[in-house]
Amino acid sequence: MQEKTVERLTAEQIQAMFDRSPFISGLKLQVQSLDYDAMELTVSMPLNPSMERRAGTKQFHGGPIASFIDTIGDFVVGMMVGGGVPTINIRIDYLKPAVGDALTATARARRIGRTVAVADIDVFDEKNALVAIGRGTYFPKAG
Repeated sequence: MQEKTVERLTAEQIQAMFDRSPFISGLKLQVQSLDYDAMELTVSMPLNPSMERRAGTKQFHGGPIASFIDTIGDFVVGMMVGGGVPTINIRIDYLKPAVGDALTATARARRIGRTVAVADIDVFDEKNALVAIGRGTYFPKAG
C-alpha cells in the first residue's frame, strides 16, 4: 500500500489563507516564522481599536485573543497536514491584561495523530510577558 504524501503549508501560503478569510483577515495576522521540525508557528496580531476592552486603553478584549489562539493552533496543525483544520475543543487561560499595540503567539503542535491533534499556544505582549495560554484539539485533516 502506498502512503499519501502530504504537502506542508509554507509561511506564504498560510499568510495568503489569513488574508483571504473573511473573518481572519479582520484580525490582520502576520506570519513571523514557522519551523516544521519543531512543529512551531509564530504569528503577530496588531491592536485594532475595535479589539479594545475599553476605548483608548490599548487593552485587548478576550474575544480577539481567543480567536487569535484558536487560529494559530489550527494553522500549526494545518501547516503540517496541508490546510486549515476543524477545531474540536479549545481552552484558554488569561494570565494578565494584554495591553499594547500588538500581541505575538507561538503555537506548538504537541501531537498530530490520525484523528486528533493537540496544540499549545502561548500569547505574549510587546514586553514579552506571557498574557494568555491556550490548548486546542483539532481534527488533523485539511478541509
